[in-house]
Amino acid sequence: MAQEAVADRPLILAIDQGTHASRALLFDARGGLVAHGEQEIGLSRPQPDWAEQDGEEVVASVHAALAQAVAALGRRARDIAVAGLSSQRASCVCWDRASGEPLSPVFSWQDRRMHAWIDALAAHGDDVHRRTGLFLSPHYGASKLRWALDHLPKVAQALGTGRLACGPMASFLTFRLLKERPLLADPQCAARTQLWNLHTRNWDAELLSLFGLPAGCLPAAAPTCGHWGTLASAGIEVPLRAVNGDQSAAVFAFGWPEAESAYVNIGTSAFVQRALMRAPGHVPRQLTGIILDDGATTVYMVEGNVNGAGAGLEWLSARLGIDDLTARLPEWLARPPPSLVFLNGVAGLGGPFWQARFDSRFVGEAGAEPWQQAVALVESIAFLLQANVEHMAPYVPALARIRVSGGLSRLDGLCRRLASLNGVPVHRRDDPEASARGIAYLAAGRPAQWNAAAAEDVFAPHADAALRDRYRRWRALMAEATGV
Repeated sequence: MAQEAVADRPLILAIDQGTHASRALLFDARGGLVAHGEQEIGLSRPQPDWAEQDGEEVVASVHAALAQAVAALGRRARDIAVAGLSSQRASCVCWDRASGEPLSPVFSWQDRRMHAWIDALAAHGDDVHRRTGLFLSPHYGASKLRWALDHLPKVAQALGTGRLACGPMASFLTFRLLKERPLLADPQCAARTQLWNLHTRNWDAELLSLFGLPAGCLPAAAPTCGHWGTLASAGIEVPLRAVNGDQSAAVFAFGWPEAESAYVNIGTSAFVQRALMRAPGHVPRQLTGIILDDGATTVYMVEGNVNGAGAGLEWLSARLGIDDLTARLPEWLARPPPSLVFLNGVAGLGGPFWQARFDSRFVGEAGAEPWQQAVALVESIAFLLQANVEHMAPYVPALARIRVSGGLSRLDGLCRRLASLNGVPVHRRDDPEASARGIAYLAAGRPAQWNAAAAEDVFAPHADAALRDRYRRWRALMAEATGV
């Protein structure tokens, strides 16, 4: 499946724009990390269920991260051949198509301000799912773009004057970062607006009508890989050859995806993805989509998501007043686990339950200590991932292994639990930057030896009757609470 790798100038630039930071990483032609830069960004929550970021701050953070990475390279900066961009998939924004000025906040994927409005569309849920591959949810962009038109005068005014552009974060970033100022959207990020038809691979007129959105403001559909334009920043100009969502890009961190592997990326949120070379059809209560379109090859995915992964740990850290909670987890996870279980709806329940508002709660030992609550929360991440794996099993090839990535994959205790729950080995590469490495792989033309020499830990499955019992109790409690 490999194409010809970049040979004349071997460095590949990956821009990874995430929830908490923008990163710029330079890789060689085999996927080895050469240099990096990083700039943190803020996330504000002005009201319950709202989560916003500042568009200008996001753009500035990308430039700052690039400047750090290029400075670290020194004279080797001239060896940068191509670039790729991975971005938050469901985050969206409105901007002025003439000036590039943001006309709205960046509505984070965590934002659920329109949950009641979305609930009123429940009768259309099955049709929306079949068209887009997505479960009807306020996490996706359509309802938030509708909110912007209704509540932000600058957005309504720009629509009236023909200057309004709106869509995924990736489209805004490419408009602002590239010399050509293109107005384009890749399949994965376009789909996360819940306005993009998976079958026609374009914007869907009936969905635009359903959400009350104008057709002319959205970016044109474009393949994942191709010539997007010229990235100009930090004194360099390089072609941008790939744009993808962060979680979709992470699947390619290991190289070309394996049909028998589940790819689990665990960061602020967590995702389990299965890659397919054919369209999977309708998969109830799971997500389907395209993670690669290069004009010749299409890779599809079936996906389950967990909103309360790192976000859940942040919630518990604030609740307990323990700033270094995550640092304490390795030792806590090695202790004999409590019988406590956690029903984790932090940031809303994703697949396969799908409830935007859910009362998160601990069930079990009264007066549980902080370490017991933390272990129960980590186990809830494993349980939610397992529920998604089980739900998608009839629609995908038999599972042979799980490949994990992301910051929370560094927790051995979490990896061991995933292996024992699934009965297959969990493989962890020494690779905390999966999204960046994956988008670099696509931008470089899919080199055959990508990341081949990376160190790998393997967690073999072990019989753990107590863990399985907690999982069964948790499933029963979730079924009682959600009806799923």
